Amino acid sequence: MIPGQTDSLTDVAGVLVGHHHELDEDAALGSGRAAGCTVVLTPTGGGTASVDVRGGGPGTRETDLLDPSHSVQRVDAVLLTGGSAYGLAAGDGVMRWLEEHGRGIPMDADGHVVPIVPGAVIFDLPVGDWAVRPTADHGFLAADSASARVERGSVGAGVGARAGTIKGGVGTASLVLGPGPAEGVTVAALVVANPVGAVFDPASGLPWGVGVAELAQRRMRVPDRAELAAALALGQKGTVLNTTIGVVATDAALDKAGCRRVAVAGHDGMARAIRPAHSPLDGDTLFALATGTHAGPPPGTAPPVPDAFPADLPVLAAVCEAAADVVARAIVDAILTATPVAGIPTYRELFPSAFDT
Repeated sequence: MIPGQTDSLTDVAGVLVGHHHELDEDAALGSGRAAGCTVVLTPTGGGTASVDVRGGGPGTRETDLLDPSHSVQRVDAVLLTGGSAYGLAAGDGVMRWLEEHGRGIPMDADGHVVPIVPGAVIFDLPVGDWAVRPTADHGFLAADSASARVERGSVGAGVGARAGTIKGGVGTASLVLGPGPAEGVTVAALVVANPVGAVFDPASGLPWGVGVAELAQRRMRVPDRAELAAALALGQKGTVLNTTIGVVATDAALDKAGCRRVAVAGHDGMARAIRPAHSPLDGDTLFALATGTHAGPPPGTAPPVPDAFPADLPVLAAVCEAAADVVARAIVDAILTATPVAGIPTYRELFPSAFDT
């Protein structure tokens, strides 16, 4: 597996990402504006989708609809937002944008549609003014700005995110699968990292999601012990209400049950990069999307599958393996690209010696 062309969610053709946030200098004083949301648009016509919720304190919308046993098969967008439960209001703006563009489930011959927009929230209200959170206008503007270029770090839904004691944010990653039943399939993730758990190893200072093989690729090294001691002296995260949310997407042809398995597997990547993950105080939620635009393996190239199992099982297994990898890499990307907000220290500020200057 190798990273896609942009190493981002939009390497899955047709998937677009948009952010909108408000941020000003006074956020550090608790009186300014620090609120935002992120929208993932599926290709025109929608994408097959499901979800897996692992945290004990989720804030979501339309997740019941994504159960494989339920009727609606495709979604038009996914909302990732700050503002705790208040931030779900941003979904109304995403629906308004989609309706204006004629996207949704067709209802009649007059062009009326009902857009399908599931979503999830993070708790970031203590950053900036508690009363400033994403609105329907934020959701509309995020959808309107969606493109193939994905901004990372302290943007969109990640503007007020914390990851343990350090600054969290938005991260993304992608992989193109190598020889095998899913050769050429793209699997990608976009994650808003805001966990109560730690994102770096207290013994080394390296992000949990960075293995030995990745050190050279990321041009990183084990940081100085003095920097590690200073980072550990920060203590625990100041708030106990948290959550990491995200989207895993693939161009493989999967049904809702397959998407559910991909979302389940993606949580393995979350557990690799955050410790602990899925706590009673997190609302950890991952959505999975499948566009079905990849042609699939040539006939006869996939290994035989017993009749009791779906014929596409080898492809699904390969996509699930990659899902865990891209989620872990996206969380690391969020940590390494985050910029300072409200005085929350970033990984790069705390560990400058970890990077090749």
